[in-house]
Amino acid sequence: MATKITHKKSKTVESSSIRSTDKLSKEELVKINAYWRTCNYLAAGMIYLRANPLLREPLKAEHIKQRLLGHWVPALV
Repeated sequence: MATKITHKKSKTVESSSIRSTDKLSKEELVKINAYWRTCNYLAAGMIYLRANPLLREPLKAEHIKQRLLGHWVPALV
């Protein structure tokens, strides 16, 4: 028996109509994973680092923010 899936726009589709070719390829999964890791790295860098976010030089104490104000407020230090 097929399961009905209702989308937010009130569109109902039969799950049995979803073809296996609609799945992501291995290459697409690798690219999405790399994108996800990059986004997380940049978010952490924005929260904790004042300078040198790409680590082009060895990390030093002056690169790290003294006070963490949260990702919604830019560091003023």
